[in-house]
Amino acid sequence: MIRVSVVGAHGRMGSTVVEAVNDAEGLRLSETLDHGQDLAAINPGNTDVAIEFTVPSASLDNVLALVGQGVNVVVGTTGWTEERLAQVRSLLAEPEHRGQSVFVAPNFAISAVLADHFAAQAAKYFESAEIVEMHHPDKIDAPSGTAIHTAQAIAKARRTAGMGPMPDGTRTDDGSRGQVIDGVHVHAVRLRGLNAHEEILLGNPGEQLVIRSDCFDRASFMQGVLLAARTIASGQYPGLTVGLDTLLNL
Repeated sequence: MIRVSVVGAHGRMGSTVVEAVNDAEGLRLSETLDHGQDLAAINPGNTDVAIEFTVPSASLDNVLALVGQGVNVVVGTTGWTEERLAQVRSLLAEPEHRGQSVFVAPNFAISAVLADHFAAQAAKYFESAEIVEMHHPDKIDAPSGTAIHTAQAIAKARRTAGMGPMPDGTRTDDGSRGQVIDGVHVHAVRLRGLNAHEEILLGNPGEQLVIRSDCFDRASFMQGVLLAARTIASGQYPGLTVGLDTLLNL
C-alpha cells in the first residue's frame, strides 16, 4: 500500500487529487495539508510520496522543504522555470538526498501530453507554428505551463531539423501577437466556461495541421497524477524528472 500525502488538499486540484487517491487501488491517503500549513507533518514515517498542488509562488519552497525532510514529491503546480528546476536538481544531488525523487509535470492529462508529443514530431515538416491555450479565468499563470512546454518542444524540433525563424511580416508592438517563447507565438485565452484546452496550429503553403487537446473536467488529470504517484513511490526515477511523456515512454 502506497502512502500518499497531499499538499494543497483544499484547493480545486488538490481536492480532486484527494478524492482520486481515496478511490484508487493500492494507495492510501495519509496527510492532507492546505496551502500554508506546516509541512513538518509529512515525513518518511507516514508518506511514500507527496503530491503538491498549490500556487507557483509557494511550490518551490514546498518541494525543497519536502525533499529536505526525506520525502519523494510529485508536483502539479505550474510556473516552473529552468532556474527553479536547477535548485531542486542541486538539492537532490546532495549525498543525503540521493535516491529521492521529484517529478514535475507541466500537464497530467494524457491527451495534452500526446498533443505535445505529436506537435514536436510534426514541427519539422511545417514552416509555421503557433499555439492557442484556453483556460478558465481563475487560472493564475499565463501562458500555461503546458503551452510553454509545447512551444519549447516545437522550437527544439525545429532547431534539430536546421530550420530558421518562422515567417512573420506583422508590424506591431502592442502584444496582439502573443508571448514569444523560444521563437513560437503563444496566445492565452481566459474565458468563463472553459477548463483546459490547447490548440497547436502548424502551417505550410496550401495546408494546415491542427492538433487540439480538450480537458473538460479536472478528473482528466487524475490518471496521470496516479501514474506519477505510483511510479515515483517505486523509486524507478531517482533525481528530478520533468514531463509525463517520460513515464509514458514517448
